[in-house]
Formats: sequence, C-alpha cells, structure tokens
Amino acid sequence: MTEAAAEPGHAHRNQAPVRVRVRARWARTAARLTGYADLACARAARAARPLRAAARWRSRLPPTAGDALLATLLLLNVATTRAPHELPVAAALTAALTLPLLWRRRAPRTVFAAVAAAALVQWLAGVQLPADVALLVALYTVAAASGRRGTLVAGAVVEAGALLACLRWSTDGAFLAPFVAVTALAVAAAVLGVNVRTTRAYLAALEERAARLEHEQEQQARLAVAEERARITREMHDIVTHNLSVMVALTDAAVYAQHRSPDKATTAMLQISETGRQALTDMRRSLGVLRTDEPDARRHPLPGIAQLAALADQMGAAGLPTGLDVHGGHAHIPATAQLTVYRLVQEALTNTLKHAPAGARATVRIHCAAATVTVDVTDTGPHPPQPATATAAVVVPPGHGIPGMRERSAAYGGTLHAGPLPDGGWRVHTRLHLDSAGAPPA
Repeated sequence: MTEAAAEPGHAHRNQAPVRVRVRARWARTAARLTGYADLACARAARAARPLRAAARWRSRLPPTAGDALLATLLLLNVATTRAPHELPVAAALTAALTLPLLWRRRAPRTVFAAVAAAALVQWLAGVQLPADVALLVALYTVAAASGRRGTLVAGAVVEAGALLACLRWSTDGAFLAPFVAVTALAVAAAVLGVNVRTTRAYLAALEERAARLEHEQEQQARLAVAEERARITREMHDIVTHNLSVMVALTDAAVYAQHRSPDKATTAMLQISETGRQALTDMRRSLGVLRTDEPDARRHPLPGIAQLAALADQMGAAGLPTGLDVHGGHAHIPATAQLTVYRLVQEALTNTLKHAPAGARATVRIHCAAATVTVDVTDTGPHPPQPATATAAVVVPPGHGIPGMRERSAAYGGTLHAGPLPDGGWRVHTRLHLDSAGAPPA
C-alpha cells in the first residue's frame, strides 16, 4: 500500500528532469537557428558590398564614360582580331561608328545621322564590324529624346540598313533568320527608348505637379495666415475697444462718486475689475491660448445672443441705458453666427458710448428666423445734420470699427447700413443669412 502510494509521486519527480531537458534542447535549437540566420544575413550583406560600391562608383562617373568604354572595347576588338592589312580601314570605320556616341545626349538626331552615314560607308566598303551595335545605341537615344515621328524615321533607316546588310552578307541564302534577329534588336532598342522617354515625361509631370501643389499649399497657407490675422485683429479691436470704453466710463463714474457715494464708487470699481478680467479671458480665447479642457473655458463660453442681456446691463452700468428686444428662438443658430451678432451689437454700443452725449439711450432689436438673423441697434443721441445728398450707407465716422462690422456681416452675405437717423440718433442695421456660401468668421 505504501509502495503504491509512493509510485505516483516518484513518477512525477522523474518527469521534471525530462521537461527541463526538452526545454533546454529546444532552446539550443532556437539559438542555433538564430545563429544561422544571423550568419546568412552577414554573408548577404558582405556579398552586397561590391554591388553597392559599384553603384556608387558608377554614379560618380560622367554620363559619357559608358560610351567611351564601348568605343574603347570595340577598338581593342578590332586591333586584336583583324589582320594587319585590314586594321586601318576597320579601325577607322569603328571609330566613325562609335566616337559620335560621345555626343548622343546633346544632339541625338545628328549623332544618329553620323552613325548611319558611317554604316553606309561600311556597307559600301564591304567590311563587317561588331561596331554596328552603335546603330542600335543611336536608335535608342533618338527614341528616348525625340517624338514619335523621329523614332519612326530612325527605325526605318535602321531597317533599311538591316535589309541591305542581310542581302549582302547572308550565307547560303539564309536571309530571313538574320533579318528577323536584327529587326527584333532594332524594335527592342526603339521600345526601350520610348519607355525611357515616357518615364521621364511622367516623372517630369509628377515633379511639376508636386511643385504646383507645393506652391498652392504655400498660397493657401499665406491666405490662412492673413485670414487669421484679420480675425484676430477684428476680435482684438472689438474686445479692447469695448472693454476699455466701459472701464473708462466706470472709472469716471467712480471718481465722481467716491466722495458723495462711496458705495456706488466701490460697485463701479468692482465692475471695472470684472470687465478687465472678462477682457483678458476674451483675449486669451481669441488668441487660442485657452484649451477646451480647462475649467475657465467652460465657465466662459463663446459669447452669443444669450449673453446680450449681460452686455446690455454692462452698458447700462457704464452710463448708456440699453434696451434689448429678442424675437424668435436662437437655439438653431450656429455658435459662430451668434458670436458675429454679439460682436456687431458690442461694437455698435461701444461707438454709441464713445460718441453719444450724456443722456442718450440705446435699443437693440434681434429678430431670429429660420434662415436669417436681423440685427438693429439704434440710439437717441443727437448727431450733426448731414447733406441731403449723403446716404446712410456711406456717412460713417472714421475708424476701424464699422469696416470690421462690414466684414463680419459680409461673411454671412449681409450688407451693413450705418448712419444717422432723420430725427437724430444713429442706426446700425444688417441681416445675416445663415445659409450663405460665405465662410463664417472664426
């Protein structure tokens, strides 16, 4: 009983060394295979070194080095295979066939004509030379550098030369086989040249397109920068002008009331502080410094139609009683359009605060429809009479406020009208089209 109970434990203890040996064997096999792979990679890298070195060496050579090497090899072949009495004529014809190839990239047609003339002289002299391969090289160059017409003419000349050569030098009447072989070589040279020309044209078109796209991207980037600068300029003008005007008015009121009514002076100073903080918040948001995940950005969303009531209260505290009348719901109006409405009303009230005398009142009317938003801001301050020929659209005070308002309104297909009223006062009126194709301001 004791031995039977002990056998399973003993077998389990004997299996552990077996597992260790199997794992060790697999580890040695994996290490050996890894070593073989590393060795193969190293051998492949060593074998590729001469090829890379040859490629680098070839890239450093001038383009005519290959043509000069071909001419040299053909001349050496003539010098070693020809009899002494045949050597002068064969060497001269070989030089006439191969040396013009040095200028084939500059004048492909002229070089082809020179090589073809040398081949004709060779045919008339009845001398067979391996330098006839120069005709194929010249045909390839013409096909790579010229159009279809030049390629066809050069190919016809080569075919005529092949026909004459096969008729004269074919042995035992075997004319067809050498003619087909030479024709195949000529066609291959021409097709290769045409492919090279097509590839070059394609690469040139790609380079031109890339350059054009890069130029267009640079133009778009410059336009985007200019548009962003204009947006920041408008925002900074509206924010700084409005808040500074309010702060100046509140400061004057606080100075006036500091002795007679200290409580009112304290209230005015607190409003100045709040206005300054709001101005800094708007400036940071307009410049893109605040991030959307910051709590301050959630506490101060982009101003819109809902914030016009606070703007009217702020203007009233600064000394310009302002009435607000909003018709229609504005929940469907995009945030950028609501920001435009807010900035238009803000700029109009700021101009009234700066230019209208004491006792003036302002009225803001906003009418929200399905596809339009109408903005109408009027005040009761007197203005100097204008000539009868002047229109309300062109009589505007100097400055950058109204041009900025016109730009904001034009972004939504609207036309801003700003000018004096017949019975005194000033009016700013525009209608924004929410479905306008113009790009809304940021």
